Parts: sequence; structure tokens; C-alpha cells
Amino acid sequence: MRRILIVDDDPDQLEIRQLVFRHAGHRTAIASNAADALRLFDAGRFDTVVLDLRLPSPEAGLALIRALRERSVTVRIFVLSGWPADIQQAPESAMVQEVLTKPVNSAWLLRRLAQFACLALLLVPARLLAAGAVIALPEAGEVVAELELSAPGAQWNRKGREGALARVTVDGALAAHVPVFLGGVPLRQSVLLGRLPAGRHTVRVERDERSPAQVELKTGSLRLRAVSERDPAYQMIAHAPVLFARRDDQLFTDVPLLAYCERTTGDGRTTLTYTVIFSNEDGGTSTRALMARWGRTTDIEYVYRVSFDASGRRLPGIIQTRGHADVEFNGEREAEHPLLGVVTLNNMVAPEGRSTIRWAPAPVMADLSHASRELVMDQAPWIYRVAAGELGREGKLRPFGVVSGQSIGDPRNYLTVEARITSRDARISPAVRLRDGIWRAAHLGRPDYAVERSGWARMSVELPPGTTANDIQELGFACLTEPANARAPAPLSGTCMVDAIGAVFLPGQDYAPGPHLWTRPLNAPVTISSGQLASLPWK
Repeated sequence: MRRILIVDDDPDQLEIRQLVFRHAGHRTAIASNAADALRLFDAGRFDTVVLDLRLPSPEAGLALIRALRERSVTVRIFVLSGWPADIQQAPESAMVQEVLTKPVNSAWLLRRLAQFACLALLLVPARLLAAGAVIALPEAGEVVAELELSAPGAQWNRKGREGALARVTVDGALAAHVPVFLGGVPLRQSVLLGRLPAGRHTVRVERDERSPAQVELKTGSLRLRAVSERDPAYQMIAHAPVLFARRDDQLFTDVPLLAYCERTTGDGRTTLTYTVIFSNEDGGTSTRALMARWGRTTDIEYVYRVSFDASGRRLPGIIQTRGHADVEFNGEREAEHPLLGVVTLNNMVAPEGRSTIRWAPAPVMADLSHASRELVMDQAPWIYRVAAGELGREGKLRPFGVVSGQSIGDPRNYLTVEARITSRDARISPAVRLRDGIWRAAHLGRPDYAVERSGWARMSVELPPGTTANDIQELGFACLTEPANARAPAPLSGTCMVDAIGAVFLPGQDYAPGPHLWTRPLNAPVTISSGQLASLPWK
């Protein structure tokens, strides 16, 4: 439960935000102007402030941010604005956790608040980067650095000009490498600096000499956050894995884009599962199968799982290693961080195989009980653009209507379908009928391209270029069984069930998910016999 101060000069927005936060179990107070906000803040013990920037002018909102930060270095400040440019170039942008563009989905806002919970802002020294930023820790603890980096002259889809590689050092020792994906577009990324002792530490961000010569590294802001052992977020941060790139001298292939952590409880234990989203996989699942079965070409792999007993004692950890085998981790740690080398072309890990490239993405907490893993990508939509650029650079794209090995068409031509499914001795795959009357299926006639697992899953169907939502007439789901061998017919004994439909979208021109096109809940689960296709009217 958080104590949240909500500031907005629109009474309707105040009421809505307060209802949302209270329904989620948080304690709240509201203010309609900066003066009332400061009075309440001084009288209360708020750990979070959610404020509109124009109160009614952006200058009033910026002044309030400065006053709040002067009063507290740990309060989390979230800005909601219909005009984010009001703050993006202002010094106050480095004083807040995040700027969210209105309108803001309430569920999304609650998730962002949860992800930033318990990370205390200690220092905002962007202008000191040339000489090194100094952090003074009153006690030992984990430190996370949030960097805003860009790489003018870089293009992720151009071989030899993909991006820059940054080095983050603490007191002269390497803490993490940070790949810069989006060319000249600034991107905020968070990395682990590890557990540091009390005292002063110097943090530097430098261009790694292995960056392409024609690409520069540009640093915007650097924010340092410390997480003490008293913070609920400490366990997640302190046990997060550190990865080392494959030993193949490839700087910009299959790179970690984002890490997330899921927390589960049961049998008197708490378990943390750490998963990494890689930009692609150079081996393992084909690109065609990735799109058909997962609706994306990134590689999402759990790398480390660790449990704690009721007293908080760490139990032996598990890693996902060669052949997707789960084995007990018996390798080296830095404090509680396991050190893992990426040792296969499909991003499996092992205690050995560590290269000189060190990835240490700070994980975000994710709750995927009601959605597929790809929800984490939706919350960082730039991932889709990076994944598409890597496909182009590695020659994995082909024109529509052309069959070319395991290449796929332009990712913007694929309709993504998310559903909660149940498969019994069968596989399921979505299909779409357009105005031309042709059914197009994700599985492409191959049962192994359909989904055999149960639970939330995303799949995608390639459509002709230029297809819009108005061209879609029906959404279907095919239930398939795979032959026992190449000569035997498929047994028609399995069944499939669609329990719910989640996100259904066409990507935008920037490859990010477009608006959700399916808004009607299913009145009842749809059961499909093996070898059959169940169709649902689009409108």
C-alpha cells in the first residue's frame, strides 16, 4: 500500500484518480493547486505524488516539482500531461520518476507506480557526467542507475552502424555495458550497479571503444537510486542476475532489451523468476515459428529462478541452460547477483562462458496472471522497432507472398491475437477471413507452428500490406493435431478451447502495437474439436 498525493486542477480527474488508487488499496489525498499540495505534503507522510503539470500553467507544475524534491529525495513523482514537451527539456525532468502522456490508462498507471515502488532517488547529476557523478550512500545497499542515452549516426538495421555501446563504471570498475538501440532518439534504460558499501562512489558513463567509429554516444541524464535492505524492492533487485554476452564478438545481435521479475508464493516459499527479453535469437526457433506461435521475433527466456523460505533464507537457485534444461546454479555470485554467461544461439545461460561484455539490466516487476508475457513488451513499445531493425539487418525479411526459407514479411503486416486457451492433445492457431473471403491462418499449414500449451498466448497472422481493421470479416481459431509420424494421419481426438480474448491489434508504422481492435468479451468459452475451425464475427 502506498500513500499517494494526487494534484490536478480538474475536479473530475481528481475524483477518478482517487477512486482508482483507493480501489487498488492505496491511501490518498487530493489537492487542486500547488499551495494546497505542499501544505498536505508537509503535513502527511506521502511516498508518491501524481500530478498534472499545468496547474494551470506548466511553470506552476515545474515549481511544485522543485519544491517537492527540495523537501524529499525519496518521494516518487509521476507527471501526467497532455503536453509532455512542457517538461521534457526542462531540468525538472530529471527530478521525476516518469512523465506519462495523457490520456493514461488506469491499469497501466498502477503498474508503473508498482514498478518504481521503493526505489529512492538520491542524486540527479546530469551536468556532472564529464567529471563523474558522485553518490553518497549513508549505508550499504543496492544501487540502480537510470541513463538516458542516444547514438546519433546509428541505425539498428545497418550492419556496422547499429548503435553505440556505453560503459558504466563505479569507482573505476566495470558495472555494466549498455547497448544504445534507437539511434539519435533518447531512450531511458536502467542498469544494476550492484551492492555498494556506505560512503562516496563515483559513477561514470563512457563510450566503449568497440562502438562503430561513425557512431557517437550522447548522454542525456543520469539518475542514481539506492535500495536499502528495508525496502520491499530490495530482494528483487539484490538477487537479479548479471549476464555476459556470447563469446562470438557480436556486439549488436541477440542483446538484452529488458528484464522483468515475477513474484509467486506458495508452500511457505516466495519465488522470484527473472526473465530477459532478447532482441532476437540466432539459433533455435525459426523466425516464421516465432511470429506464428508468439506474435513477435524477440526471444523471451527465463534465465534464473530463486526461492526463499519463510524466514527469508535463500534456497538454491535454478537456471535455464543448454537444451532448455533447468539445473541448479552452482556458479559465482557478486553479493547475491548470479553471474551467467549466454552460451547458446538461443540465449540459454550457464555459470561459465563469460565474455568481456557485461549486461546488467535492472528488472521491473511484472504481474502476468491475466496476460501473456508480451504485455511487458507492450509497456516498452520501442522493443518492437528494435526487433524489426535486427530482422532487416540479418536478412530475415522477405516481400509479401514470397516463400524464402525462414524469413517473414514486414512485421507491420501481421495481426496479433492474444487469447487464453486450453489445449488437450491438440494445438491451436488463429485465423482471419478478409473481404476477399480467404481464410489466412497463423500456422501456415504446419501443426508445429500452432500452440500446444494452455494459458495466455499470443499468435500472429500475416495479412496483405495495407490491410485495416475494416477489411476483417471474421476471427477464427483452428484446432489441429500433429501426426504421430510423417505417414500416419492426424488423430482426431484432441480438443481446443478459447476461454478469453485479450489484445488484438495491427502494428503502427513504428512497429508498436496499435489500438486494441477486439473489445467484446466472450459470453462463454469456445470449444473446438480437432480438425475444426471456430469463427467469430468481427463486428
